[in-house]
Amino acid sequence: MATTTVTEANFADTIKDNDVVFVDFWAAWCGPCRMFGPVFESVSEAHPDAVFAKVDTDAEQALAGGLGISSIPTLMAFREGYLVYREAGALNKSQFTGLVEQVKALDMEKLKAEAEAANANAN
Repeated sequence: MATTTVTEANFADTIKDNDVVFVDFWAAWCGPCRMFGPVFESVSEAHPDAVFAKVDTDAEQALAGGLGISSIPTLMAFREGYLVYREAGALNKSQFTGLVEQVKALDMEKLKAEAEAANANAN
C-alpha cells in the first residue's frame, strides 16, 4: 500500500477507522525527513494490512502543534486507536520494519486491561 496524506480534517478518522496506523510528521525542507521518506514508503509497500500516513507539518501546522510535534521527523504508531509509539528521528529500514512487526504483535487486550487498572489506581 502506498502512503496516504493525512490532514487535520481526516486525522482522527484515520486513527479511529484503522487497526494499525503509522504517521510520519515531516517537512520538505527537512534533510532527515527526506532520508526517511523512501524508507517509510518501502516499508508501507511490504505491509498492506496497515495504514502509512504522512503529515506535512508546514501545511498542517495546527495539527502538528496540537499533537506537540516539536522535532521532525516524528513517527507515531497507533493500534486500535491507541497511541503505542511516538519518537522523533529517522529510522533505517530494518529498525522501522522491526517496529511495524512489534506494533502488529501487541496484545491489545492486555494493554487495555493495564491502562484501565492504571486509571482506576489514579482515581
